[in-house]
Amino acid sequence: MQIPSSSITRLSIYYRALLSLKDAALISSQELSDFTECSASQIRKDLAYFGQFGRPGCGYPVEDLKRELKKILGVDKDWDVALVGAGNLGSALLAYKGFKGQGFNIKHAFDNDTRKIGKVKQGIRIRDIEDLKKVIKSSKIGMAIVAVPQEAAREIIDRLVSSGIKAILNFAPARPKVPTGVELLNIDLSMELERLTYFLKRVRA
Repeated sequence: MQIPSSSITRLSIYYRALLSLKDAALISSQELSDFTECSASQIRKDLAYFGQFGRPGCGYPVEDLKRELKKILGVDKDWDVALVGAGNLGSALLAYKGFKGQGFNIKHAFDNDTRKIGKVKQGIRIRDIEDLKKVIKSSKIGMAIVAVPQEAAREIIDRLVSSGIKAILNFAPARPKVPTGVELLNIDLSMELERLTYFLKRVRA
């Protein structure tokens, strides 16, 4: 069964809401709705894709649901990640402490700038982009973050795919195609800001 990607996104929201609960033993779909602003019916539908987690009229055991969502999302174990691009954005991603808290470990970083290659940032030595394929294959890394200029994104993503990467988070403002079996998630920060400016224009009109 194909699970909608929007449901997976909401599972992350539910999981984070559950992490914020300290003492509750049970939570109903309506209570979870109050925390997440997702409807109770949508929560029940999303969870039903993966099985039965609670009992009608009783709610969901918080610790059990947290544990199951952790497994479903794959964050019940640590994941090594390759970062391509050690400029301003890449450096900020290297410094972000939240990744490790969720089990994501940036293991290697790559760049083509000779001024950056060999330097150590946040405990990670910046490697030459020409070593990307060899390092990724030997490390058996399956996930990568791309933080390079738009004009370089397509070539870098092609390199990552040919190196065996199966999941890519792309911050470059580009939409390259990837083969079946590779998941590419594009995050265009400028586009997201444009959505916000559209909203601001409407509320200020």
